[in-house]
Amino acid sequence: MTTPGQLMRAEIAEQPTVLANVLASYGAHLAPVVARLRSHDTRAVLLVARGTSDHAALYAKYLLETRLGLPVGLVSTSTYTAYDTRPALDGVVWIAVSQSGGSPDLVESTEKARAAGALTIALTNADGSPLEEAAELRLPMLAGVERSVAATKTYTTSLLWLWLLVEGWAQRPLDAAAGVPDWVAASLDRPEVADVASRYRFVERLVTTSRGFAYPTAREAALKLMETCYLSAHAFSGADLLHGPLAMVDEDRPVVVICPDGRGGAALEPVLEQLHARSADVCLVAPSEVRGSAALRIPLPSGMVEELAPIAQIVPLQQLALQLAVSRHHDPDHPRGLQKVTRTT
Repeated sequence: MTTPGQLMRAEIAEQPTVLANVLASYGAHLAPVVARLRSHDTRAVLLVARGTSDHAALYAKYLLETRLGLPVGLVSTSTYTAYDTRPALDGVVWIAVSQSGGSPDLVESTEKARAAGALTIALTNADGSPLEEAAELRLPMLAGVERSVAATKTYTTSLLWLWLLVEGWAQRPLDAAAGVPDWVAASLDRPEVADVASRYRFVERLVTTSRGFAYPTAREAALKLMETCYLSAHAFSGADLLHGPLAMVDEDRPVVVICPDGRGGAALEPVLEQLHARSADVCLVAPSEVRGSAALRIPLPSGMVEELAPIAQIVPLQQLALQLAVSRHHDPDHPRGLQKVTRTT
């Protein structure tokens, strides 16, 4: 018999090893995909995913737009399934991200995209999944079996694979990722996480926010808190927060700010100023070189590359969701009403 959160706790702890294994073995899997991409006359990229994988896809959108200068869209799968749309997709690269590779809408939309002329790629954690069969090219996450319903290691592994894919496609060196396992290890078991969990134990509403490459981290953190702790967590980009939702922020609604060292962090400075002016209860998740006024702070490793930092940023927030859920007498391994494989159409 497992104790509540035992599986999630173990899978969070596995992440430095899993990521190191990916870095030691990605070459044979990545090379043929990159070769095909370099020979493809690409005019646009479409990304398709659900849930946690949708946040990985959003991260890829930032990478593709900034590193390759391509127009990138996030697919609404219902246009291909419920509405049976069949657009012309010649010159489009279609990237499907899914832990299980089993959701019918992802499979059907990828099949239709391939038939419509797109170059289709599936990034999944399940060998021989329907999504792998639907796509022309395949990348294995290599995260190992993930048993907790709350996805953790498949998320960080997806981010690493997407960075390798984009940088490889852009013909840039991949050695910057060598530090990722150490950054993730340094982000594990931060004692400050327990302080935040204790302060937020009875919170029912909170906001997460960031900008740039870290914005998907805010989205994923909110999802983890919602599905494991059953609280209402709203994720906004820092810019969108200032365009209206800031009105709901006060001293009774905590705001978790993921602030990277880099352009995304600089873009968040006006947001932090506004939150301070409203006396918001702010938890700042940031490396020590990032300055900012906050009631609580979860430190991150220094010297991380901004584009790769999201792989480490999410780790203490995964642990926050775990600790907060257990303190509320919930089991994050088996959230009510959820299953590991969600089958949407």
